[in-house]
Amino acid sequence: MNHQMEMDYVTDFPHNHMDRRPRKRPRLGWEAHSNKAQSGLRCGQEVGNGTSIGSSRVPPEHASLFLKGLTKKSSPPWRHDDKDGHYVFGLGENLTSRYNIQRKIGEGTFGQVLECWDRETREMVAIKVVRSIKKYREAAKLEIDVLQMLGKHDRNGSRCVQIRDWFDYRYHICIVFEMLGPSLYDFLKKNDYRPFPVSLVRELGRQLLECVAFMHDLRLIHTDLKPENILFVSPEYVKIPDYKIPLQSTTEGTFHKRLPKSSAIKVIDFGSTANGQQVHSYIVSTRHYRAPEVILGLGWSYPCDLWSVGCILVELCSGEALFQTHENLEHLAMMERVLGPLPQHMLKRADRHAEKYVKRGRLDWPDGSSSRESIKAVTKLPRLQNIVMRHVDHSAGDIIDLLQGLLRYDPSERLTAHEALRHPFFTKDHYRRF
Repeated sequence: MNHQMEMDYVTDFPHNHMDRRPRKRPRLGWEAHSNKAQSGLRCGQEVGNGTSIGSSRVPPEHASLFLKGLTKKSSPPWRHDDKDGHYVFGLGENLTSRYNIQRKIGEGTFGQVLECWDRETREMVAIKVVRSIKKYREAAKLEIDVLQMLGKHDRNGSRCVQIRDWFDYRYHICIVFEMLGPSLYDFLKKNDYRPFPVSLVRELGRQLLECVAFMHDLRLIHTDLKPENILFVSPEYVKIPDYKIPLQSTTEGTFHKRLPKSSAIKVIDFGSTANGQQVHSYIVSTRHYRAPEVILGLGWSYPCDLWSVGCILVELCSGEALFQTHENLEHLAMMERVLGPLPQHMLKRADRHAEKYVKRGRLDWPDGSSSRESIKAVTKLPRLQNIVMRHVDHSAGDIIDLLQGLLRYDPSERLTAHEALRHPFFTKDHYRRF
């Protein structure tokens, strides 16, 4: 697998894959840094704002005195952050003397992601520049701890994004990553949400489960697996003819869809990663990929990642998110429509926030629905088998069986990552690799 990025890659993917909300977590292995905003910190060491001023701390009000004679590797003049604490920059400017900003490739609640030229390694990197607000800095510190642990145990097959460096620049924690391609969501969007071939779904699913197994072996739970957080290693793709009949027309039209040149992927965004040595109770996962035990407040652990994997695989097969909703009761009703009734023992144990969704031992649906539109949204959903068979011809039986194992309601009965990797969908010899 070639990890080296080509410089002339396609640039029209939106790269909004890192949009995540940080969770409030205990800090892990960090000592407090009391550096002033204008100082820099790289892996615990001070770095200067420019080569001509070394590591001295220059008060912002005197920064202009140092601008004359600065080299092209100097840092830009001091600017205030915007009202939300985002770093304000100009294209072509520097983040320390090492990194030169080329363009912004992502923005989210946490901050921004910038594509930068690394002068030392002479390659492009992605730098996550975190907002200068305490809770986001704390989440970034947790993420760095996790990334360093993953890197320490990596055997070149973990499928996790690699951290290259980190530094604290003008009170913004900056995490340097290898440059990767578009997210699975970006790729689906560019393909007009047409599904991936099942052979590609198999390769992507295998790698995703390898990553989850690797993390779970290290007693880490990702908690936010979704297509936006899974990136192709390479941005290169090919266009192939894709035939379909346009609406209101009886003639067949020729369209094109994209296929990645390489199926290699890596998982990103470890800012919400949790310790697997205890059962947690707070809300995790982006809505569409949230497990039933999380919604019902029953406590969650490793299996919540496997539920997310199941939802992702259905989305890759169908082109659409499995549970498109923003309400808990509607979400649970959609689960029942697609997968059958929720177990009574789980409904009876629902916590005080979720018990309002249950009536006489059953889900309070449709009586508790918020609108007729909500009822329609649930009613129109087909069963899981029908969703898959609508898009998958050969090997449909195996992938349906795998998905039923990943989407078991009871987390104690759900497949583990290692068990899923041993499933016939991945192991049968006659399945041609992508």
